[in-house]
Amino acid sequence: MPALVCTAPLRLFACFYLFLTCNSGVAKIIYMPSLSRGFEPKPGRNITKLSLDVIIGDDSGVETVTLNIDSPSHSATTGEDLGLEISNTSHTSLPLLISRLPTEILSEIFPYCLPEDEHLVYASRQAPMLLTKICRRWREIAVGFPRLWCRLQVEFWYEDWKTRASSHEDWQTRAFGYDSWLKRSRGCPLSLRLECGNDWSELQILLQPYIQQVSSLSLGFISCDGPFRIEDFQALKDVTIRKYMFDDYARAINPSLSKLPVNLRTINMRNVWFNRRQLDSFADSGWDRLTHLEISVDGRHSGSRILSLCPNLSSLKMTGLFNPNQTAEPVTHTNLQSLHISWTVIRNLTGDPGLFQVMTLPKFRTLGVSHRGPWPHESFMEFLTRSKCCLERLVFDTEGKHPLILK
Repeated sequence: MPALVCTAPLRLFACFYLFLTCNSGVAKIIYMPSLSRGFEPKPGRNITKLSLDVIIGDDSGVETVTLNIDSPSHSATTGEDLGLEISNTSHTSLPLLISRLPTEILSEIFPYCLPEDEHLVYASRQAPMLLTKICRRWREIAVGFPRLWCRLQVEFWYEDWKTRASSHEDWQTRAFGYDSWLKRSRGCPLSLRLECGNDWSELQILLQPYIQQVSSLSLGFISCDGPFRIEDFQALKDVTIRKYMFDDYARAINPSLSKLPVNLRTINMRNVWFNRRQLDSFADSGWDRLTHLEISVDGRHSGSRILSLCPNLSSLKMTGLFNPNQTAEPVTHTNLQSLHISWTVIRNLTGDPGLFQVMTLPKFRTLGVSHRGPWPHESFMEFLTRSKCCLERLVFDTEGKHPLILK
């Protein structure tokens, strides 16, 4: 084996957990890398002594592993806590020991080698790419394991706008790597984060063979010339949209939301602001199918417009900038159960956002509030009386202090 086998596995397995399973009376010992995760044996296990020979043979350099587990509820995070005793182990035998681990055990280990980030970067020094560099056998197992390749962050922008040709050539190299990564997912649902610094055409060409696999999508609009055609992703269930530009971002983002795929239920875009006119443009765009929405709105009438635009929402997180001179239309929403709202009121010392005066929510159960200024007690009590709801949880988070939770 290459010299890397003597270093990378030692790093991956320097601190490990034991996960014990019994299948048809055969005990298996599975080594897992250190990930700051606890371990808890399955209920009903009462294992006192296991021979490691069942896994690695008689000449492995490890004679026995002894485990003392007093009760099924006992949890441990280290070998010492488990009462682990390993004897006759040498450093020279560890690479040999690891090389003999069955494919089934390596397949249990590899997912724990992945970074805990929500989306993985294409980097040779991080798993899953690192796992393909250890030896031929590890590469075959990793490449043939779709679960390792289902999360990816794809970046596309020109670092120097004056050298578009050289940057484009660099993109072609990275695009080949991204495509190889996505092919290894073998039809499994994909969670992707896309960061774009120009138009989306190159990224959409790259993703075209995989659009029916993408179930979760995060879009970062850095400085984009056009929209992202989200309607093509028919398997998409949730979308997160972030903006990093301060020019006319609506020119790129709003058309991206003009037609939503039929299975999309969740949108998170807390740092993207919408006014009433922009929300009206989404009237026939599929927003009525959403069940969870995180959004920022400009204007009291924009807040009530969200409720009429999305009649199937069960959860809404909204940040609002409200003007007391604006008039909001009364709205009754029969499905909303959870509302988290943060607001600022312009030129109004009462601090009343005005929404409690126009909303009626019969199924309302949870309210989270973050605001500055006095609490609009009178309009809130009128709202509860009018809605005839059973409020179960009220969370106040004022001016950065610890939240006050009332149940």
